[in-house]
Amino acid sequence: MARFFKIFYEYCALYCSLSLLGLICLGWSLIALPLYFLLPESAGTSLGRRGIMSGFRLYAWSLSATGAYRLDLQAIDALRGGPPVVLAPNHPCLIDALLILTRHPNIACVMKSELMNNLFLGAGSRLARYVRNGSPRQMIKESVTHLRQGCVLLLFPEGTRTRSTPINSLTTSVALIAKRAGVPVQTLLIETDSPYLSKGWSLFRRPSLPITYRVRLGRRFEAPADAAALTVALDAYYRDALRDAMQSQWLNNV
Repeated sequence: MARFFKIFYEYCALYCSLSLLGLICLGWSLIALPLYFLLPESAGTSLGRRGIMSGFRLYAWSLSATGAYRLDLQAIDALRGGPPVVLAPNHPCLIDALLILTRHPNIACVMKSELMNNLFLGAGSRLARYVRNGSPRQMIKESVTHLRQGCVLLLFPEGTRTRSTPINSLTTSVALIAKRAGVPVQTLLIETDSPYLSKGWSLFRRPSLPITYRVRLGRRFEAPADAAALTVALDAYYRDALRDAMQSQWLNNV
């Protein structure tokens, strides 16, 4: 009987949270779409980023309130009011960007191009002037522009969700953008004890709850003169810092 109630609770927590997230995203899209055309770019960008932060913060609160997640995200707050940086987290789960965006009102996120046309995410992302990852040259150009305007740029250096312990091989995008913009790279270390929403995990597959999810600030690397050398240094740093991370217990088994 106790197992039945646990499974029932996990299904309720999963589907209620996903339903809330869908309503938040769809509701904000209906607001953001006309604002994209009506507001000046600077005002629209600021409102768009704060709107996304507020909506995702409500969703994160619901995860904690239902007991589905044990979230520790406060380390990101130290970046508020600071200089522009390329924020470079490891990427164990699909939910990573969403949770990071709850803690800072001025983040420009590099997104997959197909998500920019998504019914639930597209309008809000365009209002916030997020960056498409389609053309590398255009992505770098837009990212550098945002950084020079004073924002934080969120870009996952692995390019996709982590598949093997402790991280995938890194792309050079983070280092190239940091070099051209002349800004530091702030690493972010994400740990989670659950494979929920990891690579290959279905959105509707039930996880075991509660999920522990923790984010901490890692080392900050100064703006590089050599992008290739920075990429090598970042790779070595992540492999050392994440060697005993919680996800190391499940990464190779999903």
